[in-house]
Amino acid sequence: MKVVLLAGGFGTRISEESQFKPKPMIEIGGKPILWHIMKEYSYYGFDEFIICAGYKQYVIKEWFADYFLHNSDITFDFTKGTNDMIIHEQHCEPWKVTVVDTGLNTMTGGRIKRIQKYVGDEPFLMTYGDGVCDVDMNKLVEFHKEHGKIATLTAVMLEQQKGVLDIGGDNAVKSFREKSHTDGAPINAGYMVLNPEIFDYIDGDDTVFEREPLERLAKEGQLMSYMHKGFWQCMDTKREMDMLEKYLATGTAPWKKWD
Repeated sequence: MKVVLLAGGFGTRISEESQFKPKPMIEIGGKPILWHIMKEYSYYGFDEFIICAGYKQYVIKEWFADYFLHNSDITFDFTKGTNDMIIHEQHCEPWKVTVVDTGLNTMTGGRIKRIQKYVGDEPFLMTYGDGVCDVDMNKLVEFHKEHGKIATLTAVMLEQQKGVLDIGGDNAVKSFREKSHTDGAPINAGYMVLNPEIFDYIDGDDTVFEREPLERLAKEGQLMSYMHKGFWQCMDTKREMDMLEKYLATGTAPWKKWD
């Protein structure tokens, strides 16, 4: 099952860093947060990624182009008048990564629509490139397969509000709406599983995935929530970036399950 990562936004709320690079490429613990998210999925055996890039997309492409070189022990031998490169040991991931330029100003739904040909006619995982968690991805996928609906999103209970969910007793999402200042309800944490029918709910580049598509799915009874009671944290601000950095520095990062 492929993993789609939304990594094309401007990240204006953390402009101290995002003026130089895409928000998902901002580093915590010496690696981009995008890398941390990919490591989460890889821990559960999901190693094929499609990255929906946009703002400064070349930074993402160049980082992966150099990844093998930067994570290997290499001898550069110029003694014969040639540039011979000998790889002694490499520490790369077993990943297949497709980076797609989905446009500078494309909305989230439009970015997903643009990578349809890379996903194919099969279910896929999808999340945003700015939040980490300790969700059990295999249990999430199992839950999605069991209920048989088009879409599953991971819901968490936090004071900070994203897309607000009205969830029924059967875990079906009854409605989906944007946040308000007074909400204290389950929120959409991303980490979704989507069937290929999802592409029929997206019109084009101007479609905001969290609005029309998810709202329509909820009305049709095709959107389910996987309740996660563990750790989840997005990185919208410098304060949140520093908090995630501290988790890593102290060896207490809940999302870091790999060695």
